[in-house]
Amino acid sequence: MELIQSFSVDHRAIVPGIFTSRVDEIGGGTATTYDVRLKRPNKEPVIDVAAMHTLEHLVATYLRNDEEWKNEIVYWGPMGCLTGFYLIMKGSRMPREIYDLIYAAFQSVEQAKEIPGATAECCGHYLMHDLDMAKWYAREFVAYLEINADNDAIYCYPKSERLITEDGKHFFDS
Repeated sequence: MELIQSFSVDHRAIVPGIFTSRVDEIGGGTATTYDVRLKRPNKEPVIDVAAMHTLEHLVATYLRNDEEWKNEIVYWGPMGCLTGFYLIMKGSRMPREIYDLIYAAFQSVEQAKEIPGATAECCGHYLMHDLDMAKWYAREFVAYLEINADNDAIYCYPKSERLITEDGKHFFDS
């Protein structure tokens, strides 16, 4: 089987940031998946599940209501490894071009007084939320983005070289 693109990123070297995960041509248009990484994989503790769920609700609501960008947003959701989120947008932009959007979305978490859609009728696990911890993670990420806004490492994936045998088989790190 072919190794999927997101597994070709060297997770030992990735830092928090905003990265292009993949660009797809779909139905005559382009969709770009961004990796919005809040934690260093395998080096930092992951985001608490309840806080991750709350960040999903708050940031998705912000993105889908932002007047400039709302028609470009396709999807916002958590990574299974709990170190960040995937954002899928129409079109193809460089990660630096969506920095202000991501920065503003996480900055907006601080003003939240309630969690949108956190009811039994609107959410699959409405009791699993933590607004205070979501605010803490958002503040941490906003501060990180401020300090690193001009750092190329937060926009460019580190790539992993994968050895390939003469018969085309891949050697993996595990």
